[in-house]
Amino acid sequence: MRELVEYIIKQIVDSPDEVEVQEIKAEKVILLEISVAKDDMGKVIGRGGRVANALRTIVGAAAAKLKKRVMVEILEERKEETKEETKEETKEETKEETKEETK
Repeated sequence: MRELVEYIIKQIVDSPDEVEVQEIKAEKVILLEISVAKDDMGKVIGRGGRVANALRTIVGAAAAKLKKRVMVEILEERKEETKEETKEETKEETKEETKEETK
């Protein structure tokens, strides 16, 4: 899933070398965190979030085939400390969401 998102994003941006996609897996949920150059942020989000929503739709369709749920987050900052904190928080939130869905 990470490769799909990375490929799509790299086709859209002006600085493909600065694209980073991190994949965090839980039981039935996959979180994809996207980081791009500051100048490319608008291209990835799109007017009114259209590009971001289209990306989420494509990834959601691919995930449905695998019977998984994918959450796509576009990160505004690239701080290593913030990324580590976000990963831990997201893992906990994802676990809670998965528990709620199974009820």
